[in-house]
Amino acid sequence: MRILLALAALSGLCACGLSPMYAGGTSAATAQGLAAVEIPAIQGRGGWLVKNALDARFAAARNGGGEASPQYRLDIRLDDSLEALGVLNDDTISRERRILRARYQLVDLATGSVLLDATAGSDAGIDVVSSEYATIAAEQKALENLALEVADRVATQVALTLRARGAASAAKQP
Repeated sequence: MRILLALAALSGLCACGLSPMYAGGTSAATAQGLAAVEIPAIQGRGGWLVKNALDARFAAARNGGGEASPQYRLDIRLDDSLEALGVLNDDTISRERRILRARYQLVDLATGSVLLDATAGSDAGIDVVSSEYATIAAEQKALENLALEVADRVATQVALTLRARGAASAAKQP
């Protein structure tokens, strides 16, 4: 009975046009597009973390299909801020919020046209404690977590853009 329900649900999803983003493995348009994305260095520690996270996400496409020559460039500018949220009566800070925002553009290197111009961001709350070391460690860990989250959002949006571009070019071919 469970198998029949699962098959019915699966056939319903296929009928509505949903399909896996990476269907076709490394030969799929999305994977080939991701393999051809060049990511220049991004300033700051947060930039280094975001670039490494994006490189890790695109590595499967690069390794599976060989080394592709860059067709796209992903330009990213980060805004990393730390602001006080909780201020006590004696003017000490009890809580902080770290905010990481990315403005990014996916550029087609052949034409110079911007295929995607978007932003992604996230924030995290940090408790400020009496130990300065613990507070600094919490701020750094928050930056690491935010960089991973921002990289996930950027990678997903880039993959969706490249998938749509691949579908559009496939529809134009006879």
